[in-house]
Amino acid sequence: MIGAVLFVSVFTIYGWLSPGYSQTGMFVSELSLGPFGWVQILNFVLTGALMLVFGVGLSAYFSTGAGSRFGPALIKIIGVSLMASGPFTTDPSVMLDQHSAHGIVHGIFGALVFTFAPISCFVFYRRFRRDPVWRPLAGWTLAGGIVLTLGVAVLRISQQPGNGLFEWKGLVQRIILVTFMTWIFAVAFRLGNRYPGRATIRQAQP
Repeated sequence: MIGAVLFVSVFTIYGWLSPGYSQTGMFVSELSLGPFGWVQILNFVLTGALMLVFGVGLSAYFSTGAGSRFGPALIKIIGVSLMASGPFTTDPSVMLDQHSAHGIVHGIFGALVFTFAPISCFVFYRRFRRDPVWRPLAGWTLAGGIVLTLGVAVLRISQQPGNGLFEWKGLVQRIILVTFMTWIFAVAFRLGNRYPGRATIRQAQP
């Protein structure tokens, strides 16, 4: 929950405070460039670390049944990819076909995040719709997967210069990230209330 709120809050506020930065036309990763780029780099690393821990928690809770291995594994990979996206900074989007080594690595890990985000929603939807405890999130999880899939498709189109979406690629990317982080927050919130350790603590309280 903290990771989801932290990630969106930092890139939103930092984007507002960065002179010359366009939240609609520039990628979130481009906040890592410049003298204060360490702020977004640290944001990537901390969020990724928290996402990795979240994946471990999901593995412990969903120990058996549908999606018990594949779902948490996807979240862990997303966490590691976010962590790697920090130190391997992106190239400015205006460079178009010019790519540095660290920019290529950043692009690979970024592709993993945007590819696995919608897949993880569909994997957990398969689990949620069968589990009475998690069924209230099933419809939202399916909707999130659909929105993310469409968003990623539009994002790929918007990255091609010469079309009308190129100047809106930053906004499209933010819609994807906010949608995924909102879903992460919702799942983490429900997991926190359902985790066996918390139930034991509550029962032990007078």
